[in-house]
Amino acid sequence: MKKFAMAAAGGVVAGILATTQVAGPLLAQEAEEANVYEQLDLFGIVFERIRNQYVEDVDEGELIEAAINGMLTSLDPHSSFLPPRDFEDMQVDTRGEFGGLGIEVTQEEGYVKVITPMDGTPAYEAGVEAGDFITAVDGESLLGLTLEESVELMRGPIGSEIIVTIVREGLEEPLDVSITRDTIQLTAARVRTEGDSIVIRVATFNDQTMPQVEAGLADQLGDDGLNGVNGVVLDLRNNPGGLLNAGVDLADFFLEQGEIVSTRGREAGNGDRFSARPGDEIDGLPMVVLINGGSASASEIVAGALQDHRRAVVVGTKSFGKGSVQTIMPVQGDGAIRLTTSRYYTPSGRSIQALGISPDIVVVQPPRQPEAEEDEADARPRRSESSLRGSLSNDSLTEDQQEQIRLEQEAAEEAAELRNEDYQMAYAIDILKGLSAIDVATE
Repeated sequence: MKKFAMAAAGGVVAGILATTQVAGPLLAQEAEEANVYEQLDLFGIVFERIRNQYVEDVDEGELIEAAINGMLTSLDPHSSFLPPRDFEDMQVDTRGEFGGLGIEVTQEEGYVKVITPMDGTPAYEAGVEAGDFITAVDGESLLGLTLEESVELMRGPIGSEIIVTIVREGLEEPLDVSITRDTIQLTAARVRTEGDSIVIRVATFNDQTMPQVEAGLADQLGDDGLNGVNGVVLDLRNNPGGLLNAGVDLADFFLEQGEIVSTRGREAGNGDRFSARPGDEIDGLPMVVLINGGSASASEIVAGALQDHRRAVVVGTKSFGKGSVQTIMPVQGDGAIRLTTSRYYTPSGRSIQALGISPDIVVVQPPRQPEAEEDEADARPRRSESSLRGSLSNDSLTEDQQEQIRLEQEAAEEAAELRNEDYQMAYAIDILKGLSAIDVATE
């Protein structure tokens, strides 16, 4: 009987503990929910006060949109509310044609920061650079405005002029830059040949990126295919990113196998992994990837994947460091919210966020210099022994060998010109030449 009583008492104690363990979290959850409802009541009270007592009439719809946008922008620089027009503009952007200045921007320290000017756009031609801060538009300060409000000030009729005030590292005074708005028909990718190297320039990632890469490469290679090609330079400088799938497809284009990128959300199992399918479209030829501070998001995914798999040498300067994933979620009223839902991770498991991709070889692009008049001494043709009348011919080489040397000299002069025009690109091509020479020597 005593044993039964003790067992019963034990059961009562266990029951109390179990009840406490269950009830504790439930009570805490109820208290938290009650607090949320109190805060929502507070929002309603403030909204009513503004609507009824603000010094001027207010647009209730705009007020609610501002509240929603404020809630989202308080999370991180890339979450925001997209009213119907902005949502429509974003969908147009991913198709590769839109109106404006041609810059990809974010917000930092209250001002608009240029992630990159896009190739061939009015902003690019006007000399806007990655890392510039835009502090005013037509004399109106952007301090205190949301990113969307700042971008709205930069919009305007095609052909109209805008003056943007820029603060640039290394310049003591702000710089006023005049830009003429235009329709931006962005070419996502171009392919060209530099000597024995193929250069693939990818300016952004949209629906046209891979078709343009594939068509451009086929056009450059022609009937000879990869014969005579010493490697590929993939130029991702000033590429602000874009569609994740387009970036994954480009990395897959050069990888035989393995993970390209993974995404991880708040919940452990709430993520995705993207892997390469069999088939390297350039048959393992040496690769160099060019990046800089304007390379962001999807371009960092491509560079990180090729670097982690030791498929390419990454050259340039540290990338932008945007390693977060934004999901576009349509909401009622034809608008949408852009919400950061996860982070990107390279195949080795490193996060791109805030750190960016560090190049294997750091090569800084010299700043643009104004075109100086050609020195008179440099303009005169240089004389050599072969230009002297009656000079002896070279008797140690055949005519074919001498012609080969002349061709090599011309190629070296062209490389020197490229070094003046684009130092980083010339450096990348030199690396391919070195890698190609090593491959030939080991065969």
